[in-house]
Amino acid sequence: MTDRTLIVPRQMERVVESSGYVPAVQVGAFIFCAGQVGRDEHLNVIESPEAQFAACWENLRLVLEKAGCSFEDIVDMTTYHVSLSQHFDVFRAVKDRVFPRSICAWTVIGVSELARPGLLAEVKCVAIKR
Repeated sequence: MTDRTLIVPRQMERVVESSGYVPAVQVGAFIFCAGQVGRDEHLNVIESPEAQFAACWENLRLVLEKAGCSFEDIVDMTTYHVSLSQHFDVFRAVKDRVFPRSICAWTVIGVSELARPGLLAEVKCVAIKR
């Protein structure tokens, strides 16, 4: 079995308890982050699209920080979007405020739904710990 370290920020312990997955796994220098969404510490989906997208990025930041990384360490990112054409401009505006431009490969995918009703976006990535 491959050596792995489970990455669970304190704020996400409830996710692990209720959902049975961890926010990230480190294998060697690679950090594999599960998709992060716009919900609060109590697992409530945030209703406002802009606030929900900001929470996606903040949750990803928390996971990376717990792993000893930052946004700058991301090498590959995939974002999943419900109603992509309706919300993408707002998503991109929030992303551009908090995430460095042109540092990683990025794939954008429109989907019909995510794991919980009301979720509009999910951000999944791989980072390399330096």
